[in-house]
Amino acid sequence: MLESYKMLWQGGMGELTEKKSRFIAQTCPVKTEEEAVSFVESVRKQYWDARHHCFAYVCGDKNQIQRCSDDGEPSQTAGKPILDVILGSRVHNLCLVVTRYFGGTLLGTGGLVRAYSGAAKEGLYNSRILELNPGRLMDVETDYTGIGKIQYILGQNQITLLDSRYTEKVEISAMVPEDKVKRVEADITEGTNGRAQIRFGEEEYYGILDGEIIRL
Repeated sequence: MLESYKMLWQGGMGELTEKKSRFIAQTCPVKTEEEAVSFVESVRKQYWDARHHCFAYVCGDKNQIQRCSDDGEPSQTAGKPILDVILGSRVHNLCLVVTRYFGGTLLGTGGLVRAYSGAAKEGLYNSRILELNPGRLMDVETDYTGIGKIQYILGQNQITLLDSRYTEKVEISAMVPEDKVKRVEADITEGTNGRAQIRFGEEEYYGILDGEIIRL
């Protein structure tokens, strides 16, 4: 059975200032290490006059790839704190770059860790994150007397219809969470006295964003 996880759906930006040093965080969805490296380089070009571009990225549904860089800051004061923020958020497939414009005052190791961590959190906060859950596409064919009961069952289980077609019979499609598949199938079979024809697809990941089902 697949396990739920979160992924970055749309990148965002966050910023904070510490003793006149400016920390600008940017996130970007990435699936490969090459995409992450490319994003880091694009940020370097965007803020070409900044002193540091510290980053971390993770790829894979289990974070199989993890990398971070202090980019000239003291060891363990930038890249690792950014990576810790990413891992703590449980968000996968993302690259997070924090650009620093030096303000003339040294922050010390503790101050740097707090600043880079804080900027990274701001960047994530302003990003769009999609929670992915395992489910199965369910197609149901029924007569008109059974559709009301089916809609009631789906509503009780907080399952949204993807599509419905009304001809001589009624055909509906819905994404059913994996842990509700057996119960929903049994309830529909019982509620329609076995008249509904139910088909389930293979297990897949899906998420809900702005009330819409997103299938991966």
